[in-house]
Amino acid sequence: MFSALTEKLEHAFKKLRGQAKISESNVADAMQDIRMALLEADVDFKVAKDLVEAVKTQSLGAEVLRSVSPGQQIVKIFHDELVKILGTAVALNVDPPQRILMTGLNGAGKTTTSAKLAAWLKKQGRRPLLLALDLYRPAAIQQLQVLGQQLGVPVFAPAAGETDPVKAAKAALVWLKEQGSGVAIFDTAGRQDLDEELLAELKKVREVVQPNEVLLIADAATGQQAVSVAQKFNEAVGITGLIMTKLDGDARGGALLSMRQVTGCPVKFLGVGEKIDQLEIFHPDRMAQRILDMGDVVSLVEKAAEEIDEKEAMKLAERMQSNKFDFNDMLQQMRMMKKLSGGGIGGLLGMLPGMSKMKDMINNDDADRKMRHTEALILSMTPKERSRPEIINGQRRKRICAGAGRPVMEMNQLLKQYEMMKKMMKNQGAMMQMASAMMGGGGGMGGLGGLLGGLGGGGKMPKLPPGMKFPGKF
Repeated sequence: MFSALTEKLEHAFKKLRGQAKISESNVADAMQDIRMALLEADVDFKVAKDLVEAVKTQSLGAEVLRSVSPGQQIVKIFHDELVKILGTAVALNVDPPQRILMTGLNGAGKTTTSAKLAAWLKKQGRRPLLLALDLYRPAAIQQLQVLGQQLGVPVFAPAAGETDPVKAAKAALVWLKEQGSGVAIFDTAGRQDLDEELLAELKKVREVVQPNEVLLIADAATGQQAVSVAQKFNEAVGITGLIMTKLDGDARGGALLSMRQVTGCPVKFLGVGEKIDQLEIFHPDRMAQRILDMGDVVSLVEKAAEEIDEKEAMKLAERMQSNKFDFNDMLQQMRMMKKLSGGGIGGLLGMLPGMSKMKDMINNDDADRKMRHTEALILSMTPKERSRPEIINGQRRKRICAGAGRPVMEMNQLLKQYEMMKKMMKNQGAMMQMASAMMGGGGGMGGLGGLLGGLGGGGKMPKLPPGMKFPGKF
């Protein structure tokens, strides 16, 4: 997510680090690089121009503090202007009549996002209801029914052969009344391209449904088309919010900035993976920090608190501290990391300050596959072998590998990895710090420095410009 933009912005700010003071000359050079970085990330030309002009004006008018380099001060100014464009966090409106209209082009992920939103609402203690109104794609109706069944959420499907979206919308409201109270999510039809017929249909459906939220579902890879898409949908149906999808891929991501600025509508959620639970609430300040490679530690710790059992984590930490680490503990630790990483280890690294380059070096598929292979080897051991790894001789290695369907070489590597981890814990207690960091134990989130050390970051946190700080204690 935004990796190319992050790298190019870092290059632009690097030029200012060696400067003794801010001048028109060095600011102009940096602004040119920043403008190009934004345009290459598919940010709309006018949006990029306005952002750069605002940063330039603020930079030349700013009084540089003695303790701060010009580069740090301009990073701070850019961060603040970026947050202004990204807007403020606005909660989903689920007040009566509790109706949400999902709109967007084909391929943006409307149907999947409708189900993700239902899953999120269910988690919040709400009663979601899914209503299929895409009459042009029978597969979309079937997909919504399957997803609804998986979630345990009621789904409305239009009558077979129905071709009138207005009639389908009216039938949906009758069904909705029969269902009683709940938050209704209407999955509407899309098109490959914007056309007047689609927009006219959407207007009519909106008039029938009378939603209190009209969300535009947009693919992060929309590119320069983003502005016209957002403008036309907004003019036709009055968008109240945006959900950006596929931000876990290689998309340049400029559509997010462009659509937010052009429509003035808040971004409410981000789709960050294919799984049904991979929908995140949008936080503008945290997104700005991710774009500038400052990480998103708050979201990481929130995820840890949500995904990991505190008692189990503390038990594991105690065993690590007392050097009683075996393959049972290694398996438990791996499963904790899998829960945290969600869409892959790269997603976890993307939340850590200064780790975006390392994230790009990691192949999520390879890392996840290796983790699955390791888990298979451990599960192929007997309880005695897991608790006493030292008894695993050559004959036992062959049997374990045969049971896991993996080569003996991988078992040898696993044993080496185990010995290395055990030695590291004994000498530094690094793994204990990681388990503590997962649950915020031992002084807030202080253990995250240990987690960084374990991941290759050396435990060092990048310096931030004045007025910006990492949450928690480091």
